[in-house]
Amino acid sequence: MKLFISADIEGCAGLAIPSEAHKNEAVYQAFAKEMTREVLAACEAAKEMGASEIVVKDGHGDASNIDPLQMPDYVKLIRGKSGHPYNMMWGIDESFDGVLYIGYHSPAGNPEFSISHTSTGNSLYIRLNGEYMSEFMLNTYTAASLGVPVLFLSGDEAICRLAKKQVPDMETVATKSGTGGATICEPAKNVLEGIRKGVKQALSKERSACQVKLPDQFTYEVTFKDWKRAYQMSFYPGMEQVDTFTDRLTASRWMDVVTAHCFVVY
Repeated sequence: MKLFISADIEGCAGLAIPSEAHKNEAVYQAFAKEMTREVLAACEAAKEMGASEIVVKDGHGDASNIDPLQMPDYVKLIRGKSGHPYNMMWGIDESFDGVLYIGYHSPAGNPEFSISHTSTGNSLYIRLNGEYMSEFMLNTYTAASLGVPVLFLSGDEAICRLAKKQVPDMETVATKSGTGGATICEPAKNVLEGIRKGVKQALSKERSACQVKLPDQFTYEVTFKDWKRAYQMSFYPGMEQVDTFTDRLTASRWMDVVTAHCFVVY
């Protein structure tokens, strides 16, 4: 069994303040270590369930958060950014049997986690076929375009709920919940235990139930915080400006959407 793990930091245990996710802040190091521990917990559980090959993609910031010296000999860790539109999913292909997400978070526009966002802080929200687009949705459609099922997610309560709505048979573990600027955090020990248990449960089930079907058509809309950026990005090929802050792209190929996202939001 060959698995792909995409890891972020904002949904890891305890993290609740924007500065805690920024590498130039002193508080960041504690959460980078927690991100490493949570990825390790997922890898160890997957190995116990028979995974023979695990690829981990560090998906936060400059993608150098997970301690590579802590990774076991059966794990390949992808650090840094290739520049490919897959971004947090770079390294995945059709040969994988499933995807696990660690440390994921609510999308831009969701009020249930204080630092909810999608990919960057440049948008008020992004809609895909009328729904707020999270990094989970973005990356799950990338996996689906390659025929790879998504099996597990850990992160804040809101993204767990949204993930289950899109993929009802996947397993999730909530690490925290929020209201306004406040975050109620689960103990780190409980989160690690939940990840281990959840990954094992996910890998004990029929994986085909977690295979996502791509829509036939995509309508991708970005509502930017800055009207000047909306104007500038309206010149991306195929993009149209629908109001002062919002640009729209309609496409039938997923690769066109994920490529546009890579260019206009970053």
